[in-house]
Amino acid sequence: MTDSERTADGAGLPWAQRPAHRLWVQERFARMIDFVQPSVLPDGGFAYLGGDGAPMAGREPSLLLTARMTHVAALASVLGLPGSERLLAHGLSSLDGAFRDEVEGGWFGTLERSGRKTAYEHVHVVLAAASALAAQAQGASVGDPRALAREATRIVEERFWREDEGALCESWSATWEDPEDYRGANANMHAVEAFLAIGDALDEDLWHERALRICERIVDKHARARDWLLPEHYDAQWQELPDYNSDNPNDPFRPYGATYGHLLEWARLLCALHASPRVATPAWVLSAAGDLARKALSAWGVDGREGLVYTVGWDAKPVSGIRLHWPVCEGIQATALLGALTGEAEWERWYRRLWDHAAAYFVDSTGSWINELDEDMREGFAVWPGRPDVYHATGAYLAPLLPAWPFMTVAATTLT
Repeated sequence: MTDSERTADGAGLPWAQRPAHRLWVQERFARMIDFVQPSVLPDGGFAYLGGDGAPMAGREPSLLLTARMTHVAALASVLGLPGSERLLAHGLSSLDGAFRDEVEGGWFGTLERSGRKTAYEHVHVVLAAASALAAQAQGASVGDPRALAREATRIVEERFWREDEGALCESWSATWEDPEDYRGANANMHAVEAFLAIGDALDEDLWHERALRICERIVDKHARARDWLLPEHYDAQWQELPDYNSDNPNDPFRPYGATYGHLLEWARLLCALHASPRVATPAWVLSAAGDLARKALSAWGVDGREGLVYTVGWDAKPVSGIRLHWPVCEGIQATALLGALTGEAEWERWYRRLWDHAAAYFVDSTGSWINELDEDMREGFAVWPGRPDVYHATGAYLAPLLPAWPFMTVAATTLT
């Protein structure tokens, strides 16, 4: 069989281009949308679901999960999945009402309407608004997501963006006082995604330019200097805090040390930035994406068990050996994009390996993913019990089927 014949009949195609693979992931995404239907709460937000799909007792709805669910629902709406516009309308209503601070501006992290206002949560509101705009452009009747987008970008620009730093500050009190003496890579990483999304949704290049500036600071400067073991924590002058949270290695948002899943997530976002025509990206952007992904995947099974550990210290030795679902999801997306952009065969091998690992340990018959594995490779409950967050799984299912640019909720129109 010649190479052209092999390509023609599909045998030589990457998995993400094969009809059966594409059908498999889209069908499981549809199952997952069915799974989350019971999460709608009458007083606003979405319930924290357990593995049985029922709301978990003692878990309150949050701004973060509400914004992420709104983004996922918008994608499902573009694809035409029944139930998605109900989820989308509820998410937008919650963001415009239950979580919104109409007095001081911005959004509260919980329905208790108290606590600090964080960049991490606010950039997810931007992401939700961007996806809702894309869904509205495809005919979804969802109110006024453009007003939400304008308000969310205004708050991020006025309260969190630091032009002199080319990055975001971390958090404020509820009345926009007492700025936190901390800078975090995690919030800024999600800002890159939100900025790429809103730049496409609003047709504004500025947001992609800002995304590049964040990557220049954190990836090209700090990660490169650490041989791609990216530091997560900094003070307000962007001095690294290598011992931050050393006594709390399983923290869900600010764990000690380096996080391999974040290296893969940065790799995914750098691929999207590289592909964007809205900003002139230097050659290091795509190169760094490959370097970060290789750094993470080279540690596969480092503690003798299949998969990626949660965190490592600066000697690259495991600190937290639990396995979380989201690094696998991010690895699937990053390797698919790197394979498509570079044509290098190593990424296709990793893409298949990651999906096999996911199918063996994480993907449930409902399409949802087990959030966490303990040291016996069984479902764990130390960091993220239950099935509250379908954002990363959505990316794993859909991003490999789409081009690196434009933003995925816009690009998803090609799957309809």
